[in-house]
Amino acid sequence: MLKPFLLLSAVILLVIAPTPTPTLASGASPQDASSKSTPAAREKAKKVYAMDCAACHGDNGNGKTDLATSMNVTLDDWTDPKTIAAKSDQDLFTAIRKGTDKMPAEDASRAKDDEVWALVVYIRNFSKNQPAAPAAPAADAPAPAPAPQR
Repeated sequence: MLKPFLLLSAVILLVIAPTPTPTLASGASPQDASSKSTPAAREKAKKVYAMDCAACHGDNGNGKTDLATSMNVTLDDWTDPKTIAAKSDQDLFTAIRKGTDKMPAEDASRAKDDEVWALVVYIRNFSKNQPAAPAAPAADAPAPAPAPQR
């Protein structure tokens, strides 16, 4: 009788326990990551991207690479302002730090949290000075029926 109670208690505790959120070393929130990242972190972000990200996501972040194609993955085009605007800084940070699907996690030994935040800023810059993709053309509406003649 005691074992099921302890198991149930442990499960409930795990469900309601808060999940720690990564933060910048300087205490800044992800929204002001660009103003808080150091020149050294920004430089490291470029190197980390070139080593760990560009093979799949492309040098310019468009996601159109032979490796991505061979892995049968469709990656977001970070050069499109609408695509990158749809993701929060926290979403990008979490995807980089923890990985997604076939994308491996960026280990803390390779990039510290402030360097990952700088990487988020670096990725966001791919869409700077890019024209927004044109909206899909609206389907032509059928012509209205002619009014009856009297």
